[in-house]
Amino acid sequence: MLMRFLIIRLSSIGDIVHALPAASALARTYPESQVHWVVESRYAVLLEGNPLVHRTIPLNTLSWRKTLASVATLKEISRGIKAVREVEYDAVIDFQGLCKSAMIARLSRSHQRLGFSRQWLREPAAGILYGESVTPTGRRHVIEINFAVVERLGVRTLQTDQWEFPLPHTESDDAYVEMQLASLEARDFMVINPGAGWQSKRWAPAQYAELIRCLAPEFSGEILLTGSPAEEGMIREIVKLSGSARAHYFQSALIQLIALLRRARLFLGGDTGPMHLAAALSTPVVALFGSTDFSNTPERNGPFSSDDIIVSPPTPATKPAGDHYIEGITTGAVLKAIRERLARAHG
Repeated sequence: MLMRFLIIRLSSIGDIVHALPAASALARTYPESQVHWVVESRYAVLLEGNPLVHRTIPLNTLSWRKTLASVATLKEISRGIKAVREVEYDAVIDFQGLCKSAMIARLSRSHQRLGFSRQWLREPAAGILYGESVTPTGRRHVIEINFAVVERLGVRTLQTDQWEFPLPHTESDDAYVEMQLASLEARDFMVINPGAGWQSKRWAPAQYAELIRCLAPEFSGEILLTGSPAEEGMIREIVKLSGSARAHYFQSALIQLIALLRRARLFLGGDTGPMHLAAALSTPVVALFGSTDFSNTPERNGPFSSDDIIVSPPTPATKPAGDHYIEGITTGAVLKAIRERLARAHG
């Protein structure tokens, strides 16, 4: 019998990546089923070409709240609801844990609505709209936490080496990356991503510049810095401050970044989407974590390979998340971690 499942994980890059193994395991458990996915329009590209996701429903909820009173937005919301209700689902799984995602689950034509219990939700009121709530007791990493929900549907939690991340791979994006690498003569390179959504997840630009200066004498390859268009000014300043002729700003769209990370010897960056992509691609990772809370700890959100290295301040940060850089991580500590991670990966 054909079964249909609806997954709700709207955003962002890292969270979508972390939901992929549970979604893939669900599709593998029921090979005759169809898995559909509700996702923010700007992140729908992450699901393109995924052989285990049969339909994506892109919604633009991030812009709706800014123009909620407009006729165009109301029509767009109506079309979105219609798309969600087009199919009768055997179960809907809300990995997001927000009131808006729970409302999407409630509006769907589903026999079973699954989500996390109230204490595990970013917005506890969302739990009212679920038919079944799951408490992922004893789970540490968010990927394992997501597995706890699909276990209710008969899915077996898999070991780390069995997790699947079917990320996009296109010839055109591969060709772009190869062309750019050739122009830089970058046959051997590492990727540094200095940006993040919050400043408190970033190491200071001056420290990145100092690190590149220290790396240059002992790493023979190129050092490619990546980031969003909004971060270009900061990245170019880091390159300039480093004084290294082998440090370059590498412009890329999201799928081009994935193609670049597949080829990199190492990735260095904070708790942000590109780091989670690198971990999913089995690229060696050194991750920088500063101040943390329940939902943002290295154990929960960090890279999951035992070979990857997390660098954190020796003492917990006392400042809440806000307009300050990560404090307490020295250039020497990061340099040491890079040496060790390269040695584990390449000898």
